[in-house]
Amino acid sequence: MTYIRLIAALMLGFGLSACASVDTASRNAPLESPALLQPAPLSLDVRAIRVSVPKSLKVSEANRYYPGGDIVWREDPLGDRHEQVKAIFEAGLSAGVARMDHGTVPVMLDVMVTRFHALSEKARYTIGGVHAVQFKFLLRNPETGEAYGEPKFVKVDFKAYGGQMAINAERKGLTQKVRIIDHLSEAIRQELQTSEGYHAEATGLIGALNQI
Repeated sequence: MTYIRLIAALMLGFGLSACASVDTASRNAPLESPALLQPAPLSLDVRAIRVSVPKSLKVSEANRYYPGGDIVWREDPLGDRHEQVKAIFEAGLSAGVARMDHGTVPVMLDVMVTRFHALSEKARYTIGGVHAVQFKFLLRNPETGEAYGEPKFVKVDFKAYGGQMAINAERKGLTQKVRIIDHLSEAIRQELQTSEGYHAEATGLIGALNQI
């Protein structure tokens, strides 16, 4: 069952009540109604976005082709990388939500970053690589904080420019930050408005190394 179908079933089954309580058995029960089994986008009204970047995510400042760590980010000045990643996510998610049709079901979008692996300087200006941007999200009741369903993992990995292509892109204003924000925007829009959700690009061997 897709995440959107599960949320739809929960909301329809409990009448969208702000004080509804969802137990594990109800959450996992099979849907018998053919109408509910038809994939259909939800009409969501995202009232708030909450982003967390756990301090347990390890930051790497190593200038190698493939530095270790969970967070690799160099386009902002040296500083609190967790806060910098949080700001990028907030910008991308807010842009995606702003592009959605205004819906009728109020929700809070609760996001936890699990990986943010952009390029080191060495990779950026030579061979390029992959932006590995990954997170989990929940939709919650904005008044009670109750979760609708289970967390869903989303991978927004895509190919990163390298060498002359990266230089040409930067001249046009297409920095790593701009491209990552754009991809986050489209990913969350598709996740919240389509039954299929978002599917990341195929990124080959480097993409496989970025699996969590």
